[in-house]
Amino acid sequence: MEIQEIVSKQKEFFNTQKTKNLKFRKMYLEKLRYLILENENLLNEAIYKDFGKSKFDTFTTEISFILKDINFYLKNLNALAKPKKVRTNLSNQIGNSKIHSNPLGCILVIGAWNYPYQLSLSPIIAALAAGNCCILKPSEIAENTMKAMSKIINENFPPEYLYVYEGGIDETTELLKLKFDKIFFTGSTKVGKIIYKAAAEHLTPVTLELGGKSPVIITKDANLEVAAKRIIWGKFLNAGQTCVAPDYLLVEESIQEQFLEMLRNQIKEFKYEPDSEQYTRIINQKNFQRLIKLIDKEKIYFGGNYNEEKLYIEPTILTNITWEDDVMQEEIFGPILPVISFKSFNQTVNYLIELEKPLSAYLFTNNSEEKESFKQKLSFGGGCINDVVMHLGNDNLPFGGVGSSGMGNYHGKFGFETFSHQKPVLEKATWGEPNIKYPPYSEKKLSWIKKLL
Repeated sequence: MEIQEIVSKQKEFFNTQKTKNLKFRKMYLEKLRYLILENENLLNEAIYKDFGKSKFDTFTTEISFILKDINFYLKNLNALAKPKKVRTNLSNQIGNSKIHSNPLGCILVIGAWNYPYQLSLSPIIAALAAGNCCILKPSEIAENTMKAMSKIINENFPPEYLYVYEGGIDETTELLKLKFDKIFFTGSTKVGKIIYKAAAEHLTPVTLELGGKSPVIITKDANLEVAAKRIIWGKFLNAGQTCVAPDYLLVEESIQEQFLEMLRNQIKEFKYEPDSEQYTRIINQKNFQRLIKLIDKEKIYFGGNYNEEKLYIEPTILTNITWEDDVMQEEIFGPILPVISFKSFNQTVNYLIELEKPLSAYLFTNNSEEKESFKQKLSFGGGCINDVVMHLGNDNLPFGGVGSSGMGNYHGKFGFETFSHQKPVLEKATWGEPNIKYPPYSEKKLSWIKKLL
């Protein structure tokens, strides 16, 4: 079938009301969980072919998230879908008011290549749990994982309910000409603008999970050993190809040399070598060449080596960096870590306020005033104090951007709400109707209206 026909079939199927049945939703969520577990080897092989990701990293950063999402919705779907009773105001008595979570309809999810399973299937799981039909367009950059997801889903799900559409830019462009009830996109800010513009033609609501330069501030009051270990892990996870990875460090001048030494020792301890299971290669030549150009050889503190044949870039720390350097002009999205020193915490925070709002921000300190300043003054999608990246693992926290780093959010109940319409319904009794709101009007009626409203 052509993709236009599949989208039409999905709209028809949604209108049968079958997807609104909770047993139906749970049945297919359980089926997807079974298929993920049954095909784990296929998923591991595909992602290893794409960029050398180990079974350990694939499970911890991809499959475990997917299984956790499915289990969350299986456990909580009844409560999430139950109409929420709210207070009915005086002017609407006698009556009751409820908010009904209704599925939106036909959803388009456009996934990202850097975590191809998690960033494609987690939104799909939330959309299905909310009662929608879905088209998944995975990233063609990670070609093998795209084909693996297509095989697993298209061979086991009816296309009028869930379908994986393979292809590249041309296929995505054709998809965006069609009318969906919601578009969910994960990727770059540049492409996010294209998605947003296309969606506007149909007044289609969007959730955009984009990126940005996520800063990490380390002050003299931080536990430096813990900070070094957590930052190095979070930065070089997936070879830095993580949307919430620390993009650059802002280190208080008095501790800079000590902290740089700790960072270097931590990299050595983690053994990020070309053929190591602890380390991933760069996704393709285009991204490899872009990253190499960002390494200023005069400013290398550690690393800087690379192997073009293996698409390997050694974890690299750059020092003596200024805000004008090339590496500070765009999101790095790779294993390069620039370090900028500062003298004043407050001045640094005030400078960050003027920059584009990042997807994440991080602070390492035990100073309560610095913590409060970080939380109150800086605007960012989400973040951590005394850790990095780990806020993604809490289903009770929404994940999403703000400003140029995105709009909307998901994870846990927030994903269910993202793919639902909160429909208010007021039900009134048919007895005891006062005449105060009906003509003919009078000064006495107006007086009472003013008191009531």
